[in-house]
Amino acid sequence: MGVREILEKERLERADLITLLEAKDEEKKLLFEKATAVKLAEIGNKVHFRGLVEFSNICGKDCYYCGIRKSNKATHRYNVTDEQILDAARFAFENAYGSLVMQAGELESPAFTLRVENLLKEIKKLSKGKLGITLSLGEQSREVYERWFKAGAHRYLLRIETSNPALYQRYHPTDTLHDYARRLTCLKTLQRIGYQTGTGVMIGLPFQDTGDMADDLLFMKEFNIDMVGMGPYIEHKDTPLYAYRNQLLPIEERFDLALKMIATLRILMKDINIAAATALQAIDPLGREKSIKVGANIIMPNITPGKYRNDYALYENKPCVDEEPEECKNCLDVRIQLADGEIGYDEWGDSKHFHKRLAGE
Repeated sequence: MGVREILEKERLERADLITLLEAKDEEKKLLFEKATAVKLAEIGNKVHFRGLVEFSNICGKDCYYCGIRKSNKATHRYNVTDEQILDAARFAFENAYGSLVMQAGELESPAFTLRVENLLKEIKKLSKGKLGITLSLGEQSREVYERWFKAGAHRYLLRIETSNPALYQRYHPTDTLHDYARRLTCLKTLQRIGYQTGTGVMIGLPFQDTGDMADDLLFMKEFNIDMVGMGPYIEHKDTPLYAYRNQLLPIEERFDLALKMIATLRILMKDINIAAATALQAIDPLGREKSIKVGANIIMPNITPGKYRNDYALYENKPCVDEEPEECKNCLDVRIQLADGEIGYDEWGDSKHFHKRLAGE
């Protein structure tokens, strides 16, 4: 069955998804056109900002693909002060971003829990409760997730990176700290507490094929996820996976595959939030705009204090590390207009899927 026929189906099967992910030329164009139409029909052309604060690159994990992994001695570690985080939140609030993302390396400790809890309360206070807050702080206990939820966080992104347990183990050390089952449990816990729950995967990893990526998409649908952040895998020289760089698809093909993943997911899960990953822009200067055109509707301007940005290096060639927040904002205003989008200023931009899920639709 060809792409045109698949796009007319009500329900997509695994084989259909593989065909869409392998589409080329005219068939790829059909896929992108369909995804654009679905996005406009279901959620419109609004793009919502999430001001991103990468407040620490100190991490307790040792994932084989990540530049800030615990064992990477070449990384310059940093920890943004509370005041700097609050200044960034104030910037997001005063510039009508609507929402903030607090992201850091994965740490589990009473001191870290309390710090984040207090910051959440302060951010809510300075924005008079108007600034939405997403956390991306890894695996935690149910008690910690509940404390942060009560303090004001309402979205949580916990990327699975791959839904294939065997592949997951190839990308992580074999120990209790890097346990696939625990990551799934954390995702379920976040949903039960009431968070808008997000996950994501890397696209074009070594040992991965389009069947694995189709399974990733089905995993997101079956998990009933509310939001997704996924992008192309970009290797980092100070990681174990760098040894397999010669087995990778060319970077342009990984970029193309990422766009097809976004477009296919938009068709599969019509009303979720999909982020335009910064990694896309590391490959193509217009990468995020291209993803917005084919299905993404969330963009995350980096508002981390400038001197720290280059040190939050999950992968190499990270873009926009030299821009100040005001420059980034002005640049994105123009870029989103070029992508035929309209910025939803002063809006949380909640996932429509989340509200339907809560209502049992």
